[in-house]
Amino acid sequence: MPSRTSSWFSSPTEAVTRLGDVGYLADDSTALTTYLAGALEKPVLIEGPAGVGKTELAKAITRATGAELVRLQCYEGLDEARALYEWNYKKQLLRIQAAGDGQAWEETHDDIFSEEFLLTRPLLTAIRRSEPTVLLIDEVDKTDVEVEGLLLEVLSDFQVTIPELGTMASTRRPLVVLTSNATRELSEALKRRCLYLHLDYPDADREREIVLSQVPGLDDKVARQLVAVVGRLRELELKKSPSIAESVDWARTLIALEITDLSDKAVADTLGVVLKHSSDVDRAVRELRLKR
Repeated sequence: MPSRTSSWFSSPTEAVTRLGDVGYLADDSTALTTYLAGALEKPVLIEGPAGVGKTELAKAITRATGAELVRLQCYEGLDEARALYEWNYKKQLLRIQAAGDGQAWEETHDDIFSEEFLLTRPLLTAIRRSEPTVLLIDEVDKTDVEVEGLLLEVLSDFQVTIPELGTMASTRRPLVVLTSNATRELSEALKRRCLYLHLDYPDADREREIVLSQVPGLDDKVARQLVAVVGRLRELELKKSPSIAESVDWARTLIALEITDLSDKAVADTLGVVLKHSSDVDRAVRELRLKR
């Protein structure tokens, strides 16, 4: 059975403090869910628009706890071999050729289906680790239904059965973070196995705190101007709204250019840092009535 002797954080308050120490400003609900994910040893599903800090939370937990991050990046077409494990077929073939006719097939079979020829992928790697591990299953909504079924099996028992080697069960459960941009509805069965956290864009005061914590040299007045403009951009119908990370990049850009006042011209000149489609830039210039 997996060890249940320790928690990742001793309390939600400690989660706030330790995440803050590594540069992640967590609100109360985020800190509570992070604490419970460790205390209850339950996966946490984080949904929300792109760029609100879902993936970064998993990375921050890793930094705050000294754990190892194992990441499964999901995409359309991801299969069991890429998510769980596969056999090193080329190496197996070489071993078969080397054995020649002098070794019985049963002996050769047992040899080539051994640990030496097993290629572990993120899910199996995380299950087998005995050290503290954060398993990040990123953008789970991009996978096929079949992979979601595989995740259900793994997250239920934290064990995997490999026909040739038997059942491999975790000795220390990883802290599992699943992220979703909500491009498709996930199954109720998967949701039932997870704690749930919704992250949205922060309000202006919180985003200003985040920007200032990441870019300490930024003047508070400029930070307020930047956050106000980003808020207005997110209200527009853009192909891609600015993420928090792009707000931080914009702040660093302003420092690099020694801009001390975010005038309309300064905004227009640097929009390419936060908007990544020409149609979005044109709309922003038009809607915000900027002069280029």
